[in-house]
Amino acid sequence: MDRWTEIELFVQVAETGSMSRAAEALDLSNAAASRHLSALEARLGARLVERNTRRLYLTDTGQEFFSRAKAILVDLKDAESAVNATALNPTGVLRITASLSFALHHVAPLLREYTQRYPNITVHVEAANRYMDIIDNNIDVAIRTREVEPDSNITIRRLAETRRILTASPRYFAQHGIPKTLEDLQRHKLLIYTHANNPNELRFTKDGQTMTVTVKGVLDASDGQILRVAALDGMGILVQPSYIVYEDIVAGRLVPVLDEWDLPRLTVNLAYPSRKHLSAKVRTFIDFMAEHFVKMNYEKKWTGRFGVY
Repeated sequence: MDRWTEIELFVQVAETGSMSRAAEALDLSNAAASRHLSALEARLGARLVERNTRRLYLTDTGQEFFSRAKAILVDLKDAESAVNATALNPTGVLRITASLSFALHHVAPLLREYTQRYPNITVHVEAANRYMDIIDNNIDVAIRTREVEPDSNITIRRLAETRRILTASPRYFAQHGIPKTLEDLQRHKLLIYTHANNPNELRFTKDGQTMTVTVKGVLDASDGQILRVAALDGMGILVQPSYIVYEDIVAGRLVPVLDEWDLPRLTVNLAYPSRKHLSAKVRTFIDFMAEHFVKMNYEKKWTGRFGVY
């Protein structure tokens, strides 16, 4: 940093012909300016400026160094301007990965607003119901529902917590009845998400009490959207995070049951490669998502209860 100050000071001295004016331009005292110039000459082993009582002037070596130093400063300022312009108007391809359900419900609906705000960013969404390796697949931001990343080079930013809820369509309950106890689930048709931990075992808690129910699915699928469509069609009881079924419940398309019981909750996080300086495209998307989640008050919505049915 001192070297740049020395060079800036020297260029100011050469352009103004005055140590005091050069010091004022760089907000330095006259003594500090003199020290910087002396340090530059000592480091270069050459006299750059001749001083007398009336004026300063450049030596021949100083003239040659001035032309090169001024060009270097111009290039540096151009580089800084380019970086600042990129920060204010980020560019490039932003690679995002999320589950298909999350991408459909909480990424795709935001892309128009995000790309309008940052028109020089191209978004690539990799919808996958498995956790892709962020580094190997050149992913900028992954949206996950796990709290820990096995790679210490990955940074996690929490977005919201969500409950997992049992829901079914009004038509299903009209045909098969509403389960009143956890034991009743064993006689109902369940729609099972195969990527869940122990998908055929549901571990419930309430008031310090824990109960595990073994269930058999009428339909197993590796994608939550297949199961959601099946639930809307009256096929069975769905077990999915609130972020997938919340709008269906509010609209009355799905009805929650046994809502006084809790299944293990999930945390929705952003995961991205740890870097001291994040690229502008990554930082804008992270801040955009965090801002949206706060504005929508998702955690309160997704961890709330809908009542006992």
